Amino acid sequence: MFIKRLRCALALFAIAAPARAQTVLDGNTIVLEGRHVRLWGIEAPPLHSTCGGWPAGDIAAAYLRDLINNRSIACTARGVDANGKLFGMCRSAGVDVGATMVRKGYAWAAIRYTRDYVEQEAAAKAENLQIHAHHCLPGPDSTPQGQ
Repeated sequence: MFIKRLRCALALFAIAAPARAQTVLDGNTIVLEGRHVRLWGIEAPPLHSTCGGWPAGDIAAAYLRDLINNRSIACTARGVDANGKLFGMCRSAGVDVGATMVRKGYAWAAIRYTRDYVEQEAAAKAENLQIHAHHCLPGPDSTPQGQ
């Protein structure tokens, strides 16, 4: 059943033409043509989460909104999670959205799924950008290290 659902979701998603993102749900999820798409290879702070008082989740979502606002969005399906939510490699005006989120320090590379954005995360850490400057940790709680 899962394989059939996966094939159906991937087939539908693969034929979608580039479109405008309708909604940003959080720092790693958009609604594209009515479908929830989790950005492939990244983990952003949960919406409304904080790191030592810094609003990490809201800032990540705002950056993603700015990154894709009024631009053509095209996503390639990379899989489906257990709940049927699509993972997609998305490009905004030709630029890899996930890579940009990680490189600018608004998300972590999701190394449990892929090593695609490890270099971007290393560069963001080296420059002490955003989540790295606030010592946020990935996961359901973005509590800073040492607290």
